Amino acid sequence: MPIPIIAIDGPAASGKGTVAASVARALGFHLLDSGALYRLVALKALQTQAGLDDASTLAELATLLDVRFTDGRILQDGHDVTEAIRAEPVSEAASRVAVHPAVRQALVDRQRAFREPPGLVADGRDMGTVIFPEASLKVYVTATPEERARRRHKQLIEKGISVTIDGLLRDIRERDARDAGRVAAPLEPAPEALVLDTTRLSPGDAVDFVLRQFRAITGGGQQER
Repeated sequence: MPIPIIAIDGPAASGKGTVAASVARALGFHLLDSGALYRLVALKALQTQAGLDDASTLAELATLLDVRFTDGRILQDGHDVTEAIRAEPVSEAASRVAVHPAVRQALVDRQRAFREPPGLVADGRDMGTVIFPEASLKVYVTATPEERARRRHKQLIEKGISVTIDGLLRDIRERDARDAGRVAAPLEPAPEALVLDTTRLSPGDAVDFVLRQFRAITGGGQQER
């Protein structure tokens, strides 16, 4: 039997990561956080002072990444970078790194290797359009820029990071424009994707929506954990 894949795409702070992780947990599936791979390349670029416009060097960094995902933690070169890759400078750099076709191509096979039994939930920006076009279910998670800025502001303030909503809103709009305008795998819903606007939804409601859609496709054969 084919290994089922749920592709969950969408812009930054839309809630797709929370939805993907919860769906994977409910179904007992593997989870691919593809954004973490681009963040890892960005972190490595910042650490080595590689230019964020130097596509060939960035692609080489992507190819040589020494990374392990284990027990919910992310290790790069043996060091725990789970929190480091979520810092705003890394997030901003990752958006710039991701526009390079050479970097994206360097990470294609590594992402596809996550497809293992009993199934995979893939979280990213081109999971349903480029990496797993054969996915059983494709969901495009979105929310208004204002709501996404509010969520990111809340997350950062809770971590003790001083930021303004206006600054975050500006960054989100700039990142959206970069992601949607890039030549390689622009951010857009797959034609057959279900669009899920989480602006006024709780995380639980969003997760329930995806699980209901998956059950409808599989005939309820996949048992939740």
